[in-house]
Amino acid sequence: MSAHTSDAGASPLIRQRTGHDLGDCVRVLAEVHERDGYPVNWPDSPGTWLTPPSLLAAWVAEHDGRIVGHIGLSRSGEGDAAPGLWSARTGTGPEATAVVSRLFVAPSARGLGIGALLMEQAVAAAREHDLHPVLDVVSSDTAAAALYERLGWKLLATVEQSWSPEQTVPVRCYAASV
Repeated sequence: MSAHTSDAGASPLIRQRTGHDLGDCVRVLAEVHERDGYPVNWPDSPGTWLTPPSLLAAWVAEHDGRIVGHIGLSRSGEGDAAPGLWSARTGTGPEATAVVSRLFVAPSARGLGIGALLMEQAVAAAREHDLHPVLDVVSSDTAAAALYERLGWKLLATVEQSWSPEQTVPVRCYAASV
């Protein structure tokens, strides 16, 4: 895997997440939530949120000896819109997809290409398992949508998701290019 070189130190390292990484991942997630409002609703148990039952694999980005990013790859679950849209478009079932999720990069480490490196890892892992990568992103997260589009992901649709009886959120659904 390639890594982007920066003047700020060694190239970022992408590796499989371990259980020992969860505390650092939650710390970075809290920084991202404070700065960017992601995730929209702070989870009661952030470590559990980062490790959903449908998780296939997760990776972290390390830079200068610190965890500065995270991404997960999961099986399609209830509430994921992109797998159904991809299935309708291709005639395959949602089980032929893998959902890229829980992507975040520490504010202090942005601009180093870490988001793209994490996406590259998740897409490669999905394809190794003959799964097509898809994702949902809150429409208001324009920086994330811009990253996906820069990486060649295709917008499938924008849909309304009901997250609770009181909360309906517009999300953009993407699929990796074929």
